[in-house]
Parts: sequence; structure tokens; C-alpha cells
Amino acid sequence: MPGVVLPQPGRATAGRRRGRTGHTVRVIQGAGDGLLDELSALALEAARAAGELLLARPDHLPVDTKSSPTDVVTAMDRRSEELLVSRLLGARPDDGLLGEEGGQRLGTSGVRWVVDPLDGTVNYLYGHPVWAVSVAAEVDGQPAVGVVHCPAVAETYVGVRGRGAWRLAGDGRRALQVGRPPELAAALVGTGFGYTEQRRQSQGRVIGAVLPRVRDVRRVGAASVDLCWVADGRLDAYWEKGLKPWDLAAGQVVATAAGAQVMGLRGMPAGEELVLAAAPGLAGPLHDLLCDLGADED
Repeated sequence: MPGVVLPQPGRATAGRRRGRTGHTVRVIQGAGDGLLDELSALALEAARAAGELLLARPDHLPVDTKSSPTDVVTAMDRRSEELLVSRLLGARPDDGLLGEEGGQRLGTSGVRWVVDPLDGTVNYLYGHPVWAVSVAAEVDGQPAVGVVHCPAVAETYVGVRGRGAWRLAGDGRRALQVGRPPELAAALVGTGFGYTEQRRQSQGRVIGAVLPRVRDVRRVGAASVDLCWVADGRLDAYWEKGLKPWDLAAGQVVATAAGAQVMGLRGMPAGEELVLAAAPGLAGPLHDLLCDLGADED
């Protein structure tokens, strides 16, 4: 796979390092930016390695359930997280880590990795192509780097705080910047659903009220991808209740680095109560509608 250049402001010098997968990750280093260079290159390398593992899935895939019969986890979720933990902490053993499948440790470096080893497990299980490996790095508690790698469609989203966001595909990359949004009535909006009967009934009520007020609604099935698609213009907006930190972390960096607003309702930050992402100008009207509908309530 070709090397990737992540541009940044200021005078820079180029360097290279060889990843364990054999991919060359090219990093441009600028004054004071060495940590973000290192974290973005490592996140990209680890996410791609996990993606290769997931693409090589066996024909028979054992499935377990977690919070409900519809909340599934496979052996590949766990193997992917094991690989990510090994790559990330093998390179930076003093970092902390939080993973969906139980990986958790405190660190001493001020950096914490937040990983979803397979976002969109149901899509993956059924052979749908929209699923991702999500790797984020927080620095001193603040989101700094996000990588959302979509192996089945050969696309990768990268966001770096203060520098921007990009979609990588093949040999090329495209800088992402949210454009002027449409009116709410002409917006294509994404959402997702929880796993319990009560949560789904509440979300069904909300989506039934939103649908007549927008162009259409999409259910992609992977929150990290929804957030990246807002950055990429494939969705005008996205909202969902019940996201965990690993669902949100990397995609939020990509979306905000592309200029989107990522927020909760009623002055709250984006989190488990609700996540709303949209370009400025659309976020406000959608926020007010979701507040009126009680979208952050069960």
C-alpha cells in the first residue's frame, strides 16, 4: 500500500518509517508537531493491519451476544482488538487504552488510545461492505487523532486536530471540508438504533417524526462511518443516542477537523445521551427539532 502524507502547517521535513505490515508510512514533521505525527502514523498502521486481519475472515464465524440478542460480537472483533492493543502499546507502552471488547489500561504518558476493532459488526456478519476499524488518540484528555479505516471499500479517513481531515483511497487523498449545508427539509440525515426494545421504540418514535421534515434518512450501521460521511458530504447530518466512547472517538476527530459541529443536546457535549453532527447552519435546526422530540430520552 502506498505511503501517506499528512500535510500540516509550517516548515516541515520529511521522514519515513517502515510499519510491521510492510507498508511505508511517510510522515511530514513540523516544529512542535512530532507527537501528532507519531500518533497519526501509528494509528494508520495499526488500523490497516487490523483491516487485513478482518478481510481474511473464515467462512464460519462464531457469534456471541452482549447486551441483547441483537448486540452481537464475533471472534474477529476480539482478534482485531488484540492486534490493535499489541501494535499500539507495543510501540508506545506507556500509553493508556480503552477498547470495546474489554481492552483497558491506564497510562502515564498523557496519551490514551480509544479503539473499536470492528464498528459495524452486523454489517460485517452479513457481508455488507460498510464496516470499519476505528482508532483514536486522546492527548491530555482531548481528542487529537482519528483514523477510520473501511477495508471492504478500500477507503480510510484521517483527522488530526488543528490540521484537517482527509479521505485516502488508492494512491490519492482528498482533503475534507464540510460545505454549505442545505435547509433541513432538503437534508440527507443518518441515524442508528440501540439494542434494547425500549430504546428502539423510543428511537422509532423520533425517526417517524423526523422523516417528514427531511429529504430522507439513512441507517448506515457503523457510527464512525456516519461521522466520516458527514465530513465527506455523503450525509448532511447524523444523530444517534447511546454511543459509547469507542463508537464516537475517531469519527468525531474526523468530522470536527473537517469543520462539522459535533455536539449533544441542550448544551451537553456529544456523548451517550446523544450525538449530533452536521455542518454549521444545519446543526442548529436539527438540534432544535431533536430537542422538541425528546430524542435524548428513552
